[in-house]
Amino acid sequence: LYQDQIMALAHDETRAGRLDCADASATVDNPLCGDRVTLDVRLDGGKITEIAHHVHGCALCAASAAALSAAAEGRDADSLRSAREQIAALLTGGAPPGAPWEAFGAFAPVAAYKSRHSCVTLPFDALDKAFAGT
Repeated sequence: LYQDQIMALAHDETRAGRLDCADASATVDNPLCGDRVTLDVRLDGGKITEIAHHVHGCALCAASAAALSAAAEGRDADSLRSAREQIAALLTGGAPPGAPWEAFGAFAPVAAYKSRHSCVTLPFDALDKAFAGT
């Protein structure tokens, strides 16, 4: 489950941390496993211009937050919801998503572990909540 690509993403510090003066922020928890994700975004015209993530959780959650943060800039809420749907489909055995979400292909083995799906989608939930607060 914790393949090299997932571990590399989990240890990627790019965009890790918090943003000063974020336009929107949200924290979500997974009460089943204890994962917690906080995402901060700066927006311009409804699109993300800067994003940061802080994860207290498993490697799957940290890797997902890093992959999301790497691809989210320039995207609006609708395109991010569409990406979440593609990731959810991957987790039920579907095809890996295309650009710019191809890093999520690393999560294909998680499909066999339904209890871990929320670890991968939690960062998307935080981002959706952040957009809802704007």
